[in-house]
Amino acid sequence: MKKDFGKQTWLYPMPVFIIGTYDKDGNADLMNAAWGGIFNSNQICICVDKSHKTTKNVKETKAFTVSIADVENLTACDYVGIVSANDTPDKIAKSGFHLTKSKFVNAPVVDELKMVLECEMVSYNEETEQLIGNIINVAADDSVLTDGKIDPSKFNPITYDSVNHNYIALGSVAGKAFDAGKALK
Repeated sequence: MKKDFGKQTWLYPMPVFIIGTYDKDGNADLMNAAWGGIFNSNQICICVDKSHKTTKNVKETKAFTVSIADVENLTACDYVGIVSANDTPDKIAKSGFHLTKSKFVNAPVVDELKMVLECEMVSYNEETEQLIGNIINVAADDSVLTDGKIDPSKFNPITYDSVNHNYIALGSVAGKAFDAGKALK
């Protein structure tokens, strides 16, 4: 029997994104966001509250990066989510993250995080607070590649547990997509 919880924002797994932006003067900002995912074939959609400095920056520069949070950098990833650049302008320095300007869009890449999507803004809806971006490039550190492909077990991405407010390391491979179901044919 299942227990009903009513309308909730619960979903598993929930990605943990670190959104990187520059403001109009070239000052970098990072924020932690979890409500989002792939949208269409080459786009990402993330819900970002309009009060965030990140939202203002994206609307001004039309660019952002989305790095995937990992176990190794969990503390710094959480920090950039609980501290606002509106109140703490030196939050990136305090996080210990180092940034490099993207080669593809006008936004920073977090050096310590192993995977990043570099995006151009398509739209931001003030009512729904949905940010949609075209994915211009995906980059991954050589240290997380196996046979030239991204290997999640090498960079240990985390997921957000919105029910219990925990971060969870993603586990081992459970089966092969587009193959496991063939056993029922």
